[in-house]
Amino acid sequence: MAGFFTQIGTFLGQNIWAVILTAAIAYLLGSISSAVIFSRLFTGKDVRTQGSGNAGMTNVLRSSGKLPGILTAVGDVAKVAVAILIGRLLFEHLGASELALETRMLYATYLAGFFCTIGHLFPCYFGFKGGKGVLTTAGMILFVDWRIFLIVVAVFVVVLALSKMVSLASVSAAVAYPLATFSITYFLDYLSAPIRSQFTMVIVTTVVALVMGVIVTVKHRTNLVRIFRGEEKRIGAKKEGNG
Repeated sequence: MAGFFTQIGTFLGQNIWAVILTAAIAYLLGSISSAVIFSRLFTGKDVRTQGSGNAGMTNVLRSSGKLPGILTAVGDVAKVAVAILIGRLLFEHLGASELALETRMLYATYLAGFFCTIGHLFPCYFGFKGGKGVLTTAGMILFVDWRIFLIVVAVFVVVLALSKMVSLASVSAAVAYPLATFSITYFLDYLSAPIRSQFTMVIVTTVVALVMGVIVTVKHRTNLVRIFRGEEKRIGAKKEGNG
């Protein structure tokens, strides 16, 4: 365990400016709330005062219409993509590490995706009241590992098909995310190349996935209460507590 912390400390020390700039830029990009922007553009109203009050795609779709909802989804995924691209460029040109470039790019992706999601949840441009981080997290997973992405999406689709509740499907996918991350990175990647840096990556990626999964779940706490009470709206209803 001491070796793990030593390796992480060395990595951070060697890439401190890349880490700081990536985190800051990703947060600022994440703070661009597509939900608020497009709801105001198309209806003149703030989506946070409509429907469930959440600044997310589902609430925009229900409160403002299909086009604003689609644009919100595209905007949420796009800002994650831009944040990750910038983070990778910063780690490539400002970073210096004994770790392979591929590993540094993975860390850059997680760092950018995480802070972009934090910006989405707590946008500095919109009073720190944002969405629930489902699409931004999904976007990050897609750029990290397509295998993990397929597992998480499969869980979402299956639960949605069975329950007709977007919120339950989102929470289920959030729970599956760290489990899928550990399973893929440990059993398929690490065991095929059992070296220290690879095991460090298993720990780091699983911890980040766990933190993000917990964040998404906590942001859906009111939905979970309604689910346990049997009050959560299903697909087709006028109101849905997710978004």
